[in-house]
Amino acid sequence: MATNRRQFLTSAATAAALTVVRKGRASDLKSRRPNILVFLTDDQAQWAQQSYGNPDVVSPNMAAIADRGVKMTQAFTTCPVCSPARASFFTGRMPSQHGIQDWLMETWYEKRNMLAGQTLISEPLKAAGYHTGLVGKWHCGACRIPKRAFDYWFSFWVAQYPHFGMQNFSNQGKHIKEFGNQSDLLTVRALDFLKGTHSARRKSREPFFLFVGYTDTHSPHIQAPQQYVDYFNKQPLDWFKVPPFASCHGQIAGPQDGVPPLASEQHARLAQYYAAVRNIDHQVGEVVGAVKKMGVLDDTLVIYTGDHGLNGGHHGFWEKGNATTPQNFVDESIRIAAFLQWKNGGLARGATCDDLVSHPDLFMTILDAAQAIPPESELRKINSPGRSYLRQLRGEKVTGWRDAMICEYGNARMIRNDRYKLILRYPYKHVKAPNEFYDLTSDPQETQNVYHKPEHQNTIKEMGARIDAFFKVYTVPGHSGLELERQPIPDPNAPWIATAQRDYQWVQRDY
Repeated sequence: MATNRRQFLTSAATAAALTVVRKGRASDLKSRRPNILVFLTDDQAQWAQQSYGNPDVVSPNMAAIADRGVKMTQAFTTCPVCSPARASFFTGRMPSQHGIQDWLMETWYEKRNMLAGQTLISEPLKAAGYHTGLVGKWHCGACRIPKRAFDYWFSFWVAQYPHFGMQNFSNQGKHIKEFGNQSDLLTVRALDFLKGTHSARRKSREPFFLFVGYTDTHSPHIQAPQQYVDYFNKQPLDWFKVPPFASCHGQIAGPQDGVPPLASEQHARLAQYYAAVRNIDHQVGEVVGAVKKMGVLDDTLVIYTGDHGLNGGHHGFWEKGNATTPQNFVDESIRIAAFLQWKNGGLARGATCDDLVSHPDLFMTILDAAQAIPPESELRKINSPGRSYLRQLRGEKVTGWRDAMICEYGNARMIRNDRYKLILRYPYKHVKAPNEFYDLTSDPQETQNVYHKPEHQNTIKEMGARIDAFFKVYTVPGHSGLELERQPIPDPNAPWIATAQRDYQWVQRDY
């Protein structure tokens, strides 16, 4: 657990892994430039996946990606709420670098150019000859305005809109209205992109990059397709039990979706959530099926992942990192699914990889596979903590990989290894919530905060030093989560604001 600054530096670690890519590979297998299809869903937890062992979930098309490729068992978000996590995927950076510290209220970010001056993943891909497209949720700034280096842009107009009903979309920056199931309508546009790309590829052989962002699994958990809801309403849905809320996590940030429902309501809400997963799975099958009909599936890197996790009654509450006051980093909030397949790229089939990975790593992995790594000067500017894990996907053993994962959310930072989790909290408006430390071996449900136990003090000191060393490298002045008081407020109900404003007693048991 000794602090090693080098493992946080991208330029040396990443350059070593990517030099071969820049110079070209002897093997044609490893020099192919794939099409890239990314599904990044909203609030879909790792546990809400058939492939991660949940027998109540029905997601055969997602499972098929895992079966044809590699399942990452230790994939985590950079932040357990939407906008910061998505920005980490699009930029390869931490929230304290890209500057989005919380989810963005639509009326707030319409007036601000978020991620201005930062390299988006679309830019090096476009420079490498890719035809690029985005369909669905963006949530890193004004979604109605097409973003840099995207040839095709179909997102929301101002807000996310209902799962079913009147939808307001931005079609290449033009306002259009359509009525129906949101994901059905997004899939139509994804298929339109693929059809147009297929026609163009016959002449130019230009590879494509398509990002698809479905939102069915985001709250409110209503309006899922009725045939799926009816199915899950008839199932016991008893894979996990809802425990009482542990006081070590503060308070549930109600009265919102985080408040645990009555027992009778828990089943109905879970049925809606699983039905939403099933609907997304259907859409994934449609899009992947279209790529297969084009005859290019084997030449396509298909990725399925999520922005962050979600609690479905786990720990006694629903939703994600902002479902409690102060913010939480329970595993269900930070763990995400990650499946990757690419037959002609040499990816292992039906394999698992246990290395710790996050959104910045996926950013680098995609650019590595596309042979689109920017020049060293641009890499230094991006300063991503991510490392490509393409070699692991091809079955290679990579030494010196990280042994701990770091996340952040506003004025709180977390480090987690295979046994311990440390959460450090910093003041906001002179109010500071308690730090937390969990022994995940003896307390996997994170119900006993043992931060003050004498026997853990050396470990806490070492892990805290690693957090400090990491953010010393991966922070942009003015963007840090420790400078919130000098930054605009995108969400007036942010956990750190609520913590500073609420007059409540923190109930802290001394275990």
